[in-house]
Amino acid sequence: MTDHGIDHGIPDPTDPLTPRARALCDAMSAGFPGPGDAEALRAASKAGAGPPVRELDSVSDDVWDGVPIRLYRPHSTTPDDGPLIVFFHGGGWVLCDLDTHDGLCRELAARTGAPVVSAGYRLAPEHRFPAAADDAYTVVQQASARWSGPIVVAGDSSGGNLAAVTALRAPEAIAAQLLFYPALDHRLEGVSAAAYATGFFHTTAHMRWYWEQYLGPDGDPSDPHASPGLAPTLTGLPPALIVLADCDPLRDEGLAYARRLAASGVRAEVRLHPGMFHGFLGAAGHLPEADAALDSAADWLGRIRTLS
Repeated sequence: MTDHGIDHGIPDPTDPLTPRARALCDAMSAGFPGPGDAEALRAASKAGAGPPVRELDSVSDDVWDGVPIRLYRPHSTTPDDGPLIVFFHGGGWVLCDLDTHDGLCRELAARTGAPVVSAGYRLAPEHRFPAAADDAYTVVQQASARWSGPIVVAGDSSGGNLAAVTALRAPEAIAAQLLFYPALDHRLEGVSAAAYATGFFHTTAHMRWYWEQYLGPDGDPSDPHASPGLAPTLTGLPPALIVLADCDPLRDEGLAYARRLAASGVRAEVRLHPGMFHGFLGAAGHLPEADAALDSAADWLGRIRTLS
């Protein structure tokens, strides 16, 4: 990963996070409950959503075949035959909504120059697997019917899971996938799941609990539409960029997925960001690494457009 000339401050040799990331990580962790109470976690996630910072030409809400969506247009002159990004928010399939990820979607639209559709899919445990995956698929099908240009799926964490799952379900409808520290494998067996289990905001215990809420007692955790990292084949999938934080329990499953994609002949690239924690992209404007990561993703998308 290129350094991009970022000033990381004076590092603490005992802490893998950069000083600025550590301060932000600790502040976020202090107001975030442990796993077990969905409503308390939801309230905490919404409390962290501030007012819009990035102004765009147009932001509007709609409902597509029963699924709430928010459409971000960076410019009134954006052509309808250019890329459209369909974004799925994170939150362990339990938390977050269109508002919590409004800032990140605005940044994606502004930096890529592409319209973004953010999908407000159904949440667990009220709506368990495959409700969220089905809603994600519905939104992509609706996007394909309404948009003449290539469709790019994107998402962070559990939203990255939904983007990857939708690419598995409808590879012919999707030109590319942007996966931001995605949840891909329910087993959580990577070294990173143990090494960064606590102390880096998103904990392994939270992730296990999210999987339990999403799948419930009857869901099959090995179903590729739940754990895309366990899909028997990845051949024929669209190009993928996987953006990872080094200090993240989910890091290793992201790396494993990228290796499997490449071995299957899929154009896959990884951007591994040292000193960062799960969720760091939400700190664009505060963490230089978040800004650099989003700019890098926008550059990647520009380079693969010719493959659409």
